[in-house]
Amino acid sequence: MADNQDYLKFMYSIIKGLNKTDLELSEKTELVADIGLSSLEVMEFIEQVEDEYDISIPLNILPDITTLGDFARKLNELNS
Repeated sequence: MADNQDYLKFMYSIIKGLNKTDLELSEKTELVADIGLSSLEVMEFIEQVEDEYDISIPLNILPDITTLGDFARKLNELNS
């Protein structure tokens, strides 16, 4: 089963192509504020994560996800 570090590595690989700021990625990196993702890019990013881990991410948890670390923790909760 994947853990936070596995999720983060996968997310970093996806985000690299979307990272408009060339910011070094970390758990504290914010998807919108730091990387500058549009709402459409956020949804496409989430879709790629869902496909990779064969999981459905409920839309009602999205307001609680601002950083890559938040997202990794939520994925861990959803998969446990």
